[in-house]
Amino acid sequence: MIKDNLNKMRELIKNGYFKFGFWTFIFLLFVIWIKSFWLLIFIPVIFDFYVSNKVNWTFWKKRDAKTKTKMVEWIDAVVFAVIAASIIRMFFIEAYMIPTSSMEKTLLVGDYLFVSKASYGPRMPNTPLSVPFTHHTMPLTKDTKPYLEWIKSPYKRLAGLTEIKRNDIVVFNFPEGDTVVVERQETSYYSIIRQNAEQLKSSDILSGNKVLTDEEYYKMSRLMVRENFTIVDRPVDKRENYIKRCVAIPGDVIKIVHGDVFVNDKPQEKFQQMQYKYRIKTDGTLLNLNRFNTIGVSNEDLENSRIGTDEYLMPLTIENLNRIKNYKGISSITKYQNPEAAVSYIFPFDSRYKWNEDNFGLLTVPTAGKTIKIDTSNISIYYRIIETYEGNKLKISNGKILINDKVADKYTFKMNYYFMMGDSRHNSADSRFWGFVPEDHVVGKALFVWMSTDKDKSFFRGRIRFDRIFKIIHD
Repeated sequence: MIKDNLNKMRELIKNGYFKFGFWTFIFLLFVIWIKSFWLLIFIPVIFDFYVSNKVNWTFWKKRDAKTKTKMVEWIDAVVFAVIAASIIRMFFIEAYMIPTSSMEKTLLVGDYLFVSKASYGPRMPNTPLSVPFTHHTMPLTKDTKPYLEWIKSPYKRLAGLTEIKRNDIVVFNFPEGDTVVVERQETSYYSIIRQNAEQLKSSDILSGNKVLTDEEYYKMSRLMVRENFTIVDRPVDKRENYIKRCVAIPGDVIKIVHGDVFVNDKPQEKFQQMQYKYRIKTDGTLLNLNRFNTIGVSNEDLENSRIGTDEYLMPLTIENLNRIKNYKGISSITKYQNPEAAVSYIFPFDSRYKWNEDNFGLLTVPTAGKTIKIDTSNISIYYRIIETYEGNKLKISNGKILINDKVADKYTFKMNYYFMMGDSRHNSADSRFWGFVPEDHVVGKALFVWMSTDKDKSFFRGRIRFDRIFKIIHD
């Protein structure tokens, strides 16, 4: 009896109408999820594939072949793998590697992790015509794009499992990555422009030449950069991936005082693996830096740590700080702070805001649908949002702000924005340096580390960090 039922079940599963019904049901759920009902035109394709067989959709093999050759089996496997992996990567999870130390010691350089796109809802691709498993550049090339921009889709995010919360560790596309200097991809194009403009202005001041307006220096700088370097533009979903901690969500008011973050006047939670730079003074003796290496300070940080005959500057967690207090030869340890205003490289790059990485704000994070008053005193904070992220024409003329050629004294945000920071607070290029992260740049939430390698060690002496394999990433 059981055997008969099993045989009937097998026959049912092999039945073309059953297969058609099953995969049509799955396809309908997918269409409802992405809300693209025009895809229903492909239901006849499913019917033909499993029932009517009018078209040979698997053109690489003969329909009437009784057995598969090894070549056909390989092609079947490759096609299935590419389609399945592409769907998983686009809608569910994607692998990511930690390339820099901005999130240490929460995440380490050499950590390989999985990012959940389903957590906040996957984005539909802005550039759907692209080579599978590539990002912004074809492998083995310097600037060849692996995608075509013949078809561009507007921002659309599917329903997710949750919203972004404070202290989530988030992967997102670099907001200033829309324009890239190929020869200097580690540095923001806009940062290069600002630095060059400042140098041009300083040169004129020192030489006694006529000092031009800031806009004129920026224009000169842009021309210089475009004449001397290769410049590429990238759509949102093809910009460099960054990973940071979300410290403030839409509507939050953030400020940083002496390196400590306050959100809505409440101090941010201190995470165990968060680190700051500390100034370490000795009694004149040299520190044994190998000892610091054993407690987790990287070789890169140690190599650049000595700043004087008896003084060192290095990033430390609270745990490591407490460990080294009793080291012989150390006379004092003080937390590093930048005492100067950093207008040239700190957001919003405006001399009226005397902020730096350790003293920053007050700053309110924009919320979709909220209307604010704008004028020449605060437009530098919102300039990039209005013009670049939300696609308006913005101009300042005779002290007046013109949006899409109309005088404006208020603006309503179209998207939500977030303020992101690295856990290595003195070694992170984050929202303090380039501003808000728009919601359409968000990729997903970091889930867990599946592999981790230490570049400071050899393969046979601890290169693989076995204690971090399959380590869940806690917020």
